[in-house]
Amino acid sequence: MEMLLASAIGALSAAGIYLMLRLRSFPVIIGISLLSYAVNLFLFATGRLVINAPPVLRDGVDTYTDPLPQALVLTAIVISFGMTAVIVIMALGSYLSSRSDTVNITSDTPAEQEGEA
Repeated sequence: MEMLLASAIGALSAAGIYLMLRLRSFPVIIGISLLSYAVNLFLFATGRLVINAPPVLRDGVDTYTDPLPQALVLTAIVISFGMTAVIVIMALGSYLSSRSDTVNITSDTPAEQEGEA
């Protein structure tokens, strides 16, 4: 089970980093989402993988799951959803203003924007 989870975290991280290095905004958004999923799985795995164990102490229970990683993952899911929504709106605004989905990484100012500055 641990090997499967570690492989999933590695695959999500590799795919997320690969997509984040693309020069278009939509793959960058998908890459950030995949990387946040990998971090969520990593946080969840830090609490030990225990199956059918309660997250809180009760009388007569010998094994339990640490509830802190579950709370951290839930918080991270909410934060990543909000961040994804903000990034999508920024990418949409960029696309509507420039009619291009390409990320410009050059330091040169385009000829049409030189007159506005």
